[in-house]
Amino acid sequence: MREFAYQRVTQVREALTLVAENDGSRYLAGGTNLVDLMKCGVEAPTRLVDVRSLPLGGVREGADGGLVIGATTTNSDVAAHPEVRRRFPALSQAVLAGASGQLRNMATVGGNLLQRTRCAYFADPSQACNKRVPGTGCSAVDGAHHNHAVFGWSRHCVATHPSDMAVALAAFDAVVHYETLDGGGEIPLSEFYPPVGDTPQQETVLPSGALITAVSLPKAALSPWSRYRKVRDRASYAFANVSIAADLGVHDGVVRDVRIALGGVASQPWRARSAEAFLRGGPASFGTVPGGG
Repeated sequence: MREFAYQRVTQVREALTLVAENDGSRYLAGGTNLVDLMKCGVEAPTRLVDVRSLPLGGVREGADGGLVIGATTTNSDVAAHPEVRRRFPALSQAVLAGASGQLRNMATVGGNLLQRTRCAYFADPSQACNKRVPGTGCSAVDGAHHNHAVFGWSRHCVATHPSDMAVALAAFDAVVHYETLDGGGEIPLSEFYPPVGDTPQQETVLPSGALITAVSLPKAALSPWSRYRKVRDRASYAFANVSIAADLGVHDGVVRDVRIALGGVASQPWRARSAEAFLRGGPASFGTVPGGG
């Protein structure tokens, strides 16, 4: 690990200023992903700006009646919050499926959304990886394909996004809020992760130096019966081979609305809008599909 500077901050503007002063600066929250990447030589920041003491934690009701989750809220606190469990159960389930208890106690909401792929070729500096070093190629394309993308990939990158939390947030039409030195902004989670194309190193559309401050969940979740399911190589502490967050609204036996997001299959949480359209307006019963018996 290379030598780096470390500074803890207590004000958002202080954090933004420190990162703007040095191109090699990175925000540090729980560090459960960043520190690992520093150890293996993938990340080499010259300064870490510790944001854990910023007043950005907690879960509160939003102006529209939804929920606002602060960026420094730990994954454990999100999963255990009674309003999250009552109104957005798939989110709580996704967080609990995401890591060990020790990691959930450290990892934060903002960091979870920004975690980098667990592709083995990305994590190995001896392998070609366009995401790590643009223009070097992608060893994964002709290598081992286990746990690589089946949707939205390109010849430049076949890595998948590792977050379970982001899959549930995508199903709930969450919005990411951020601050910059020029002011704040917000990005729908559906637009937060850009297509891979020929620039896989661009993993989000956040402005340079921006700090995530919160994630908001709209009031219009369909029902308290949403669910998150995950298939993985072992029963705990493993990334998804495939996962699904689903929220279904049923009235008089008819699917009035539905939201489905898939994980482990693309460089971003994959919203299954064609499947949603297929199910919407059909019967909510086992063994039947719209237009079928």
